[in-house]
Amino acid sequence: MSAFLQQLPALLGVVIGALGSYLAVVRSDRARLRRETEARWEERRLAVYADYARVLKTSVTLTYRIAAHLGNDPHPHPLDPRDAAAAQAEAAVSRDPAGEALLLGSRLVVEKARVWVVAVLDMERFLREETRDPAAWQALLERHRAAREGYYAAVREDLALPPGHGARWALPPVSDTR
Repeated sequence: MSAFLQQLPALLGVVIGALGSYLAVVRSDRARLRRETEARWEERRLAVYADYARVLKTSVTLTYRIAAHLGNDPHPHPLDPRDAAAAQAEAAVSRDPAGEALLLGSRLVVEKARVWVVAVLDMERFLREETRDPAAWQALLERHRAAREGYYAAVREDLALPPGHGARWALPPVSDTR
């Protein structure tokens, strides 16, 4: 029995070492799985955020072109509202699923997306009424741009990205060649 007692500390050391090694591996695997899962969700959120922005941008581009036809915007490719109706309907239909997918996002991103889409809807309503008021159109554009910038800032914050550009590019002035 005394030989067993002499070996007992070594045996306990082996058991404790094996248990410690097992716990370290399990903990490491859990941390790796959590990081991989977070990375997958982050990629999905980024895709959803980008898709929503793309869908809304399609609607915005159409509004710029229609506004140019009505004399409210200097867009170089005016589009008659009747010719744009099918494209506008398609853009509106694609907004709903893109908006639903935002449920993967943070509360702040969803709120900023709502502010942006409301600004776009107001732009569309302005054009449906065939309003010819460049100053009012410019006010709507400023509201839309601020909403878009707010959305992009919320997305960058949610994805822990560094601050980006203000989503506004300086464009050369358009010359009137009429």
